[in-house]
Amino acid sequence: MLKLLRPAVTRVLTPLGRALARRGISPDVVTAAGTLGTVAAALFFYPRGQLFAGTMVITFFVLADLLDGVMARMSGTGSTWGAFLDSTLDRLGDAGIFSGLAIWLVVSGQPVLAGVALFCLVAGALVSYIKARAEGLGMTCDVGLAERPERLVVGLVAAGLGGLGIPYVLAVGLWLLAAASAITVVQRLLHVRRQAVSAPSRPLRSSGER
Repeated sequence: MLKLLRPAVTRVLTPLGRALARRGISPDVVTAAGTLGTVAAALFFYPRGQLFAGTMVITFFVLADLLDGVMARMSGTGSTWGAFLDSTLDRLGDAGIFSGLAIWLVVSGQPVLAGVALFCLVAGALVSYIKARAEGLGMTCDVGLAERPERLVVGLVAAGLGGLGIPYVLAVGLWLLAAASAITVVQRLLHVRRQAVSAPSRPLRSSGER
């Protein structure tokens, strides 16, 4: 759903991306700065219960996730390393957001909801890992109810509205996000299994992961 909004957002960010590129700022620097800002804001504001302020600051830095791509396309500097760095730092940004929420929920006496926030973090990482591993094995895995943009929107909107004092919205948002993430994990596993069982058998080199 949110992929339909990407062209419009890209048009808005293009002038800023062009200005940064003219000053010699690389997309990788923008990626790293966006992640650092996201993590710092989440761990500073959320544990203090400043959910709305934190969400506004995080949203600003999350836009760097689109800006770096715009800059790479304009300057022709897109690379395998840049794609790898972007995906890796996305996981770090997600960890900062949901860890910050979990800390505040524990401090405010909501341990069950804190557990839900941590489940959202783990399930979101698993969703991304399944896709990366499938593509590394030569399969496709671009399916699922809740990809990263949807997960971010639901999580940040729920946190922001919760920070404005709207009752139950954070709990509802986190539970919905947990359910959607779990469904996406199952969807991707089934999608990969269908491809795997229909493909000719071939020896696979171990990834060396533990």
